[in-house]
Amino acid sequence: MQVLYKNTRNASEKVTASQAILNGLANNGGLYVPDVIPDLGLSVEELSNMTYKETAYAVMSKFLTDFTEEELKQCIDRAYNDKFDTPEIAPLVCVDDTYYLELFHGATAAFKDMALSILPHLMITSARKNHVTNEIVILTATSGDTGKAALAGFANVEGTRIVVFYPKDGVSPIQERQMITQQGDNTLVVGIRGNFDQAQTGVKKMFSDPELNKELNRAGFQFSSANSINIGRLVPQIVYYVHAWAKLFACGEISADDTINVVVPTGNFGNILAAYYAGLMGVPIDRLICASNENKVLYDFFTTGVYDKNRKFILTSSPSMDILISSNLERLIYRIAGEDAEKNAALMSQLGETGTYAITPKMREQLAVFYGNFADEEETREMIRELFTDTGYLIDPHTAVAAAVYRKYRDETGDEKPAVLASTASPFKFTRSVLCALDDEQDELTDMEMIDVLAGLTGLTIPRPIEEIRSAQIVHSTVCDVDEMESVVRQFLQIGEQK
Repeated sequence: MQVLYKNTRNASEKVTASQAILNGLANNGGLYVPDVIPDLGLSVEELSNMTYKETAYAVMSKFLTDFTEEELKQCIDRAYNDKFDTPEIAPLVCVDDTYYLELFHGATAAFKDMALSILPHLMITSARKNHVTNEIVILTATSGDTGKAALAGFANVEGTRIVVFYPKDGVSPIQERQMITQQGDNTLVVGIRGNFDQAQTGVKKMFSDPELNKELNRAGFQFSSANSINIGRLVPQIVYYVHAWAKLFACGEISADDTINVVVPTGNFGNILAAYYAGLMGVPIDRLICASNENKVLYDFFTTGVYDKNRKFILTSSPSMDILISSNLERLIYRIAGEDAEKNAALMSQLGETGTYAITPKMREQLAVFYGNFADEEETREMIRELFTDTGYLIDPHTAVAAAVYRKYRDETGDEKPAVLASTASPFKFTRSVLCALDDEQDELTDMEMIDVLAGLTGLTIPRPIEEIRSAQIVHSTVCDVDEMESVVRQFLQIGEQK
């Protein structure tokens, strides 16, 4: 069965998987969604005997139907190799009756590696399949982790360039250092004087500018995206939820007929959307627990049915979740709107014009699988401190937000069924926040000094990606205002000045 990809804002646009990966963003600012969610077609018994690579092929082949078996397996083999520091790729660790799905064992110590390790290979394969001769320009906004993971994936990949925009004062010092020390002649990292939502809006504006895209084409370039809006990011994320379900069965925690819960710290809504798609494929997920930090726009949405970004933007210790426009939510809105592109486009237009929209009661009924809540900064710190004190297990602030929200869910509902909690980053990526949660007297140290102190205090080994940035040379120092983003891209590509 061939799966094609539809535009959430234009019913007339339908493309293959490889075309959707290349385009990144659909026309009119829409997102690509599969025209059908394929059935997994495998039992949990069969999946429990598979390696991570085998599970990846079993899942991704259902969605990327214009890739040959050889092409897809080659992409998977190149992605999930020794760049991961554990042979399990995504270990499932039981701590205090919760299963933490560790997604941070890749090249940049964050969950974005799970998809961004394979995206460059999918992108290059897609370009060949569609006889693309233009150089592909990856244009990405990041709230912290996507940037470095994308840079690491695309650095020095022939036929590509990559530009990453990040909020200059909105990421952790270690996240920033990981990005600005990135080597590669085809890379550019730019700090913007603004927040992530402004960076993301600026990137979308360039994608949707027909004149700019015509000019790029004449110069031999075309834009694509490494953000979670690209289905080449979304599909690989489905894999680890299928994998986690199979591992729960393999270790005897569940039977074939048991349902599970999934807990996800959520910003741009891509990671939890992948879990939602896994459920539609056949993974027996009972509740999807959507955890927000103090930028709780998603919690308010699931509570009221109203999406409202008109609020103060708060910088927190979980910066990858400091987002007020959760782009991937549009894919869910499109689905619960009956896959009505016109209706979805009207809601997204309303969001753009007024900063808010409301869904109908009938649409809200279809969100019963979701539970939303949030954790504030003190709750986040307390979760890190308490879990480590009680169990010796150390988590980063994003994972702590999820753990704190999951505790609230259990207290409210009494639901004790097995839960998979997405642990999205190494605690060493957020050393200051984590160390100060354990010992607030260490606040005077530099972030680099804190790495050693945290390792000594916890007995943990410093991850290689964190160790490497200590002596790495700073390569990127460009900073710009939001309205200068297009000019910076033009200068990098040498295609003339912004009009």
